[in-house]
Amino acid sequence: MGDGSRYVIRGARVLSQDPEVGDLDRGDVLVEGSTISAVAPDLGEVDALEIDGTDRIALPGLVDTHRHSWQSLIRHISTDWTLPQYFSGVRGVFGRLYEPEDMYAANLLAMLDALDSGVTTIVDWSHNNNTPEHADAAIQAVLDSGIRAVWGYGNSNDEWLPISDVPQSRDVVRIAGQWFSSGTGRVRLALAPRGPQFATKEVTLADFGLAAELDIPVTVHVGDGAWGKGLPVRWMHEHGLASERTTYVHCNALADEEFDIIRDTGGAVSISPELEMHMGHGRLSALRALDRGIPTSLSIDTCASVAGDMFSAMRAVLAGSRYLVNVQALDDDRAVDPLPITSVDVVRCATQGGATGAWMGDAVGSLTPGKRADIILVRTDTWGMQPLNYPAGAVVESGHPMLVDTVLVDGRVVKRDGRLVDHEFGRVRKLAEDARDRLMAKAGIEHPGRWLPPVYENK
Repeated sequence: MGDGSRYVIRGARVLSQDPEVGDLDRGDVLVEGSTISAVAPDLGEVDALEIDGTDRIALPGLVDTHRHSWQSLIRHISTDWTLPQYFSGVRGVFGRLYEPEDMYAANLLAMLDALDSGVTTIVDWSHNNNTPEHADAAIQAVLDSGIRAVWGYGNSNDEWLPISDVPQSRDVVRIAGQWFSSGTGRVRLALAPRGPQFATKEVTLADFGLAAELDIPVTVHVGDGAWGKGLPVRWMHEHGLASERTTYVHCNALADEEFDIIRDTGGAVSISPELEMHMGHGRLSALRALDRGIPTSLSIDTCASVAGDMFSAMRAVLAGSRYLVNVQALDDDRAVDPLPITSVDVVRCATQGGATGAWMGDAVGSLTPGKRADIILVRTDTWGMQPLNYPAGAVVESGHPMLVDTVLVDGRVVKRDGRLVDHEFGRVRKLAEDARDRLMAKAGIEHPGRWLPPVYENK
């Protein structure tokens, strides 16, 4: 819940993501407790603490619908790895070495990195829960950070080595009762099963059955790389697993009929554009999803490979999607007119699209009166933002974490004047570095940036 304060953001350039509110060249946003109560060009005299929005763009908080936050301790170690090398290095070496205190340090660092860059909601794809204590530590870090989150329970490290025939741990039942009994708090529960690409069909049916037993939504990888060519969504649909409570991650190698299934069953899509292009997942799926009206969101995936900010993801999906169309047009000797995706589309994917993909579309994702007050202010009084002609274009092409001046989550200010207010950088840095050093010592890796693991092969 909010801290009970009333805030009014004055004179910001508003990109509301709500068609009824619209975009405002100059606007005020009133926050009462945890809720947005009004958005207008001029709210007049208001008994509230003022936040100056001059030279700021006011946006809904950004939403990341798929991040393996536990991997923040090995940040950038796999920047030059392929997807099979990632499985070999992260799964075959590092994952099993984590202790609960490492999960806590990793998750706290990841959540604060997200908040600092304007991400107010994250789907934490937590698939290294090697013991109940690992899971508890990961959840505690999310709660301690102050972010809004969906915590996706995703098995232990060894249960994830494909193709797995290991049944899903039922510890998630304990977790649901111990940590998520209300089901409506700032941090909620989902299941992140291995799915038909990374587990046997029998195990996949059992995993989805557990989600149904707990009445929680599902986020699942499909269509990524060579593992994704086997029509996983069609199989899911044939077995009654495709629904409006399923968010499909990546989707690069899916067949057209599978996108039709996602649309027709009310599902959503999460794209990790930069990571997918780096690691060879296949063609970006944004255009195929958006053309069908499927709720489409953006995500980071793993900070072991790419940056943890959504500005980078927005640029990647915009450039990558246009690249696919432009190259085909050159091959066909024709011009592209108009472009198939715009900055406005991409900002929406990072906000309302993300909220829908995180099953919170009615609560966050737009500056709509009555929704939760998850709001960010992005500075425009910088060399790279002036003159400000096209705010959506400026956010996508010139935005970066250092421009995120103010962040509110549930009506509570968590970043002000460019600094997080509740967490001391040096303390969290030491937690992360100490955990990183323990991992590297256990793995026997002296120079992680120069280490290349062998290619993982399905057994």
